Amino acid sequence: MKQCEIRDIALAQSGHRKIEWVRNNMPLLRRLEEEFSESRPFEGVKVTLSIHLEAKTAYLCKVLAAGGADMAVTGSNVLSTQDDVAAALADSGMKVFAVHGASEEEYERHIEMALSHKPNIIIDDGGDLVGMIHGKRPDLGEETWGGCEETTTGVIRLKAMEREGVLKFPMAAVNNARCKYLFDNRYGTGQSVWDSIMRNTNLIVAAKNVVVAGYGWCGRGIAMRADALGAHVIVTEIDPVKAIEAKMDGHDVMKMDQAAGVGDIFVSATGCRHTIIVEHMLNMKDGAILCNAGHFNVEVDMAGVEAAAIEKKETRVNITGYKLTSGRWVNIIAEGRLVNIAAADGHPAEIMDMSFAVQALSAIYVMDNYKSLGNKVVDVSEGIDFEVAGRKLKSWSVEIDKLTEEQEKYLNSWRV
Repeated sequence: MKQCEIRDIALAQSGHRKIEWVRNNMPLLRRLEEEFSESRPFEGVKVTLSIHLEAKTAYLCKVLAAGGADMAVTGSNVLSTQDDVAAALADSGMKVFAVHGASEEEYERHIEMALSHKPNIIIDDGGDLVGMIHGKRPDLGEETWGGCEETTTGVIRLKAMEREGVLKFPMAAVNNARCKYLFDNRYGTGQSVWDSIMRNTNLIVAAKNVVVAGYGWCGRGIAMRADALGAHVIVTEIDPVKAIEAKMDGHDVMKMDQAAGVGDIFVSATGCRHTIIVEHMLNMKDGAILCNAGHFNVEVDMAGVEAAAIEKKETRVNITGYKLTSGRWVNIIAEGRLVNIAAADGHPAEIMDMSFAVQALSAIYVMDNYKSLGNKVVDVSEGIDFEVAGRKLKSWSVEIDKLTEEQEKYLNSWRV
């Protein structure tokens, strides 16, 4: 098996500095690293990981390796890999297959190469590892006990496989843990999406009309931060309950056909295909800015706008402008790929500290219990959620109340 396919090992020193920075700001993982170094829960276990390959992910890899894991690592998006971080992991002795700006063919080859490790445990982000095992290369999953899935899109794919009865091993839905979606999806996505939009456009958000497609936890966070920055927020939804919630949160709610004509900045966070299509773009203001906060680059119809544009140019680094038959320009950030990681540094370290602590503990749970879990999507246990939450509060030196014996009796009885 080939050990590495990276851009340049000479970049490793820069990557090591990035990893050290996030390590200093991820106290939960830092403590797990210390514990794992002693207990070695992954001793002799082969782990293949596919998550956006930047510094926070790299530190998770190092924590797992400290626990004895034999690691093979790849990215989960062709634009989110940071070459210096990939080099740092390779320099640390891991098998690494990822380069920034890989073609779709190279990306798929890297997934395949990482799975050639014949992992016992996989840690996935978007379902590409699972997809390869259940599609093109089922032989690469012959030794796989199970794994974990990081994001909403991946869980959707896994649920579809479970319904069809084709899932070959248990997968923990890390995205569905409260210590993941309540903080990572909402606060992490909310901050990092606007960090990317602002650094790439250098434009003010205040007084603009911001259209957020989808009001799940990611959409909530994006809308909340846009509102705090002084924008007027418009939400588009297909779920009537979420639409009511958006309205009661103080946002306007309308169909995308209507919102297209009034928005200045559009952010799609639905996990669905073609949320914003060319017909919408033709109705947009001149200079409208579009981006995608969903895992796959299918939410903004890139093929459609490429075919419909009468002119195309790079308007800024990471931004492509398309002139349409309306005579107006639309500007799309990061080729319609995941904007907060393809054109920025992703979620803050403190947020990913919680998500990756859930990942690490869930990987142990699957490893210890895979024989009894069945070939299905498994919820993260309340025990792991509470463990991570308790560690987070402790890192802040925060204490909370506990139920008294009398209160527990009261809550568990039907008698008043």
